Amino acid sequence: MKKFTLLLFSLLFAATLSFAQTDTTAVPDSTDAVLLEECVITFYRANKSTPITYKNIDAKELNEKSVGQEPAFLLNQTPSVNSYSDAGNMVGYSYFRLRGIDQTRINMTWDGVPLNEGEDQGVYFNNYPDFINSVSSIQIQRGIGTSSNGVASYGGSINFQSPLLFGDTSLQVGIDYGSYNTHREYVEYYSGKRKNFGFYIRGSNIHTDGYKEHSGNDSRSVLFSTGYVKNKHLLKLTGFIGHQKNDMVWLGSPMDSLKANPRYNTNFENEKDNFLQSLVKLQHTYFISDKSKLSSTVYYNHLQGNYDFDLNAFLELPEGAIDSAVYNYNLVHNFVGAFVNYSYTNKAFKFYTGIHGNTFQRTHLGSEAKIGELYTNTGTKNEYSGFAKATYDIKGLVFFADVSYRHAEFSYEGDATMDKMQWDFITPHAGLQYKMGKNTFYYSIGTTSREPSRTDIFYGEDNLMSDSLGNGIYSNIVPEEVLDHELGYRYFAKKGHIFANLYHMQFENEIALNGQFGPNGIALHSNVAESTKSGIELDVQYDLTKRFGVRNNSSFSMNRITEDGVQFEPILTPAIIVNQDFYYKYKNLYLCFNARYQSKSYLDFGNDLELPEFYTINAAVGYKFHQFDITVRGNNLTNQKYYSHGHLNVYGDARYFVQAPTNFYISLKWTL
Repeated sequence: MKKFTLLLFSLLFAATLSFAQTDTTAVPDSTDAVLLEECVITFYRANKSTPITYKNIDAKELNEKSVGQEPAFLLNQTPSVNSYSDAGNMVGYSYFRLRGIDQTRINMTWDGVPLNEGEDQGVYFNNYPDFINSVSSIQIQRGIGTSSNGVASYGGSINFQSPLLFGDTSLQVGIDYGSYNTHREYVEYYSGKRKNFGFYIRGSNIHTDGYKEHSGNDSRSVLFSTGYVKNKHLLKLTGFIGHQKNDMVWLGSPMDSLKANPRYNTNFENEKDNFLQSLVKLQHTYFISDKSKLSSTVYYNHLQGNYDFDLNAFLELPEGAIDSAVYNYNLVHNFVGAFVNYSYTNKAFKFYTGIHGNTFQRTHLGSEAKIGELYTNTGTKNEYSGFAKATYDIKGLVFFADVSYRHAEFSYEGDATMDKMQWDFITPHAGLQYKMGKNTFYYSIGTTSREPSRTDIFYGEDNLMSDSLGNGIYSNIVPEEVLDHELGYRYFAKKGHIFANLYHMQFENEIALNGQFGPNGIALHSNVAESTKSGIELDVQYDLTKRFGVRNNSSFSMNRITEDGVQFEPILTPAIIVNQDFYYKYKNLYLCFNARYQSKSYLDFGNDLELPEFYTINAAVGYKFHQFDITVRGNNLTNQKYYSHGHLNVYGDARYFVQAPTNFYISLKWTL
C-alpha cells in the first residue's frame, strides 16, 4: 500500500511540475482551445489510421437522440449490442451486452478515467442520471481494442468524452414528458471562452413510474466542468454527483404471470434502493511541442447507499412466508487513482505510452429488518498498469503494435479469512492497415486476459462463507483469456460511409454468464472450457438525396460453447441483430423511422429455454423554430409484446423481462 501511495504522489508531482514550466507561446483562441481538449482523448481512442473495429457517436447525433435515457438504449443502435431495462422503459436500471458479453467484461472510461467498479467490474449508469446529456462524443471499440485504463477490454471498450468548454456561449432548458409519467427537466450552461477560462454546468431531474408495477425511479444529478488554457497548458476540473431512488425490479417474471398481467413485478413493493455516487477528476495537459504532449489525471470516485433484498421474492414465495427474510445491503466505496500519458506524433509515426495506478476499497454491511446488523466486511482491490503503442505509416500502409501490462490484487477482511489474490497480465496486439483512395482495409490480432470478480469468487455471496476453521470458502474460478482476430473494411465519402468487419474470438476458460442471479442480486458466471464467437458486423450510412438517407447497423454471428464434446450456443447472445433507419431532412424538419430485429437466444447452457425473437418499429419527428426544438418519439409502434432479457430462477425455471408496449415521448428544448 505504501508503494501504491508513493506512485500516486509521484504522478501528482509530475502533473504539477509540468504545469509550473513557463512557455512563451501565444494564448490559443477559442478554436485552438477546443482542439486542445479534443487532443487529450487520443491516448485511448482509435482513429482512421488504427486497424481497430470501432464506432464513433458525435455530439450532433447525441443531441438528437438523448432524452435522459440510460446509455444502453443509445448503444443498442450500434452493431452487436443488445439491451434491456428492468422496469421495461428507458429509465432506471438498464444493461447492455456487446457481442454477447456482459457489462462486467467491457471496459468503460470517461476521458480515460475508469468507470467500472473495482470489485465486481460493472458500471451502474443508473447512479449517473442523465450522464449522456453532458457527453460530447462516444467511441465504441468492439473486440479487445486498444490499450486503456481500468478493467480489461475483454468484449470491447467504450470511451465517453466530457463537455468541450471553449466553444460558443449558450444556455439550454429542456423539458420532456412521456408514457408512464416519465419526465425530465434540465438546465445546462456553457460560458464559452472567457479570457483563458471556460465553464459548463448541467442540472437534471428525472422521474418515471416505470412500465412494470411499482418500478419507479427518482433521479437527479449535477455535472460541472471548468478549464483554464494558457500557452501550452490545459487544466480541466470535472465533477459529477448523482442521486437515485428505485423500486426494485431486478427479478424476471414467469411467462404465465406476464400473460395474465404484462406489468407483473416479481420483486415486492417493500424492496427499494437508494444510492449517491460522485466522481471528480483533475486533468492537466502540457503540449510540449506540436508533435508531443504530456497529460496527467487524478480522480476520485465515491459511492454510498443501500438496497433491499427479500428472500421470499427471490424464492418466489408469498410475502412474509419466511420470517426474518428482509435483508439490506449497505455499500460504501472509495476509488482513487491517477495516470500519466505521453505522446509523440508526426506525419508517419505515432507513439503513445502511459502508466496508471488506483486503489478501490468497498465496505459491505449486511442487516436483517427484524434482527439488525449481521456482518460487515471490506474488500480492497489495487491495480497498476502501463502501456505502449505505436503506428507507422509507409505510403498508406500502416503498421500497428500495442502492448500493455496490468497487475491486480484483491484482499478481504471479514468474519472469514482468505489469502490475497494477485494476477499479472501481459496483452500484446498488432495489426496492419492499407488505405487506397476512399477505401481502407485492416487486420489485427491480439490477446487479453481478465481476472474473476468478487461475486464470481464468493459464489454470489455478499459475505464470504467460512468453514469450521473460519477459513473462507471461495470458488476455484480462474482468469479468462481471449484471442481476437479482426478483419475489416472502411469506406468514407461525403455522402456517407460503409464499415464492415469479420471477427473471430477464441476464448480459454471464459467466465461466461450462467443465467442465474446470486443471493446478493448480481448475475453469476462460470468458467467454460472452450468457446468461440465469430461474426460479421455492418455499419452503413448514406444520403441518397439531399433530404433522404438510410442507416443500417447489423450483426450476424455464430457462437459456440463446447463442454464434454457437446456444442451449445452461449446464453443471451442473439445470432442476428438488425437496426434499419430511414431519415428525412427538410429545412427545420427532421423525420426518422427505425426498425429493429433481434433473433432468438437462450437462457441456459443446455439451450432448452429460449428468449423469443422480436422486432420493434420506432419513429421520431423533430422541428426547430427560432430558439426552440421540439421532438415527438413513438416507440414500439406495432405494440409488440417482447422480451429482451431473461434468467433462470433458483429452481432452474425461465424468467423473463418484458419491455413496454407502444409508448410516446415529447421533448422541448429552448436554447439561448
